[in-house]
Amino acid sequence: MVFSEWPLGADLAQAEELADLAHRRDVLTAVGLQARSAPPLRYLRDLVADGYVGRVLSTSMLGSGGIGGATYDGNYAYVLDVTSGATLLSIPFGHSVDALTMVLGEFREVSALIENLRPEVVHVTSGAVAAKTAEDQIAVTGVLESGVVAAMHFRGGTSRATAFHWEINGTDGDVVVKADQAQWWYGGLRLYGAQGEEGALVELPVPARYQRSLVQWAERSAEPACNVAHEYALLRDQITGNLAPDTDGVPDFRHAVRRHGMLEKIREAARTGRKVALAEQGS
Repeated sequence: MVFSEWPLGADLAQAEELADLAHRRDVLTAVGLQARSAPPLRYLRDLVADGYVGRVLSTSMLGSGGIGGATYDGNYAYVLDVTSGATLLSIPFGHSVDALTMVLGEFREVSALIENLRPEVVHVTSGAVAAKTAEDQIAVTGVLESGVVAAMHFRGGTSRATAFHWEINGTDGDVVVKADQAQWWYGGLRLYGAQGEEGALVELPVPARYQRSLVQWAERSAEPACNVAHEYALLRDQITGNLAPDTDGVPDFRHAVRRHGMLEKIREAARTGRKVALAEQGS
């Protein structure tokens, strides 16, 4: 059995090679797209499916990437190189778009802008200037398979205003997901919602059943290991055959290949300036 952190490879070709090898060896695989295991997002998916917002019309996501800012740390110098595969697109955007598709479904088509507006960055302590080829601005718009209009904007570094904000707007209500940290997929998510003619958004507590067997994490949701812990719990239940019939397991290498393929399509859309179809990307 093999568990890999996300992204699975530096590019789609590496991911395909690993997934093919795992298939030929009949190896159980898992990939660390842990936002899918977060109790707030599993609850959010059920809220949307049960009609909390009515028919979903649009969704908007704004995030800060953490990486891709004006400075860099020596431990993370590799993220300056776009060919490393560890970029704003693959990591912050990749985790985020995977969460969006888990809740609302896959994209049918996308348009994109990907820019490197800071080709030179400064070391946080030495002041040394280094070249950066990786992107620091990503703007993606598109239409989901359900017809929902979607917009995502991720900025490199941090923002004094917004670390992470995600809205889902429907005919009968609205839901908002917020986090105070750029690496929101670690944990610390908060849900807010309002229906019909209700006024201000109110916080939506996550029911205890979404904690599964990890009740000890209920008060530790902001810790970096929180959602990884929930992913491991799902993986354990998957391995032992204890997943409930209506509960999906953790994403595997095949899923990672589909998500890598999606990111390649987004790069293609940015490179060509055209809408690109995302046929059969799956979930």
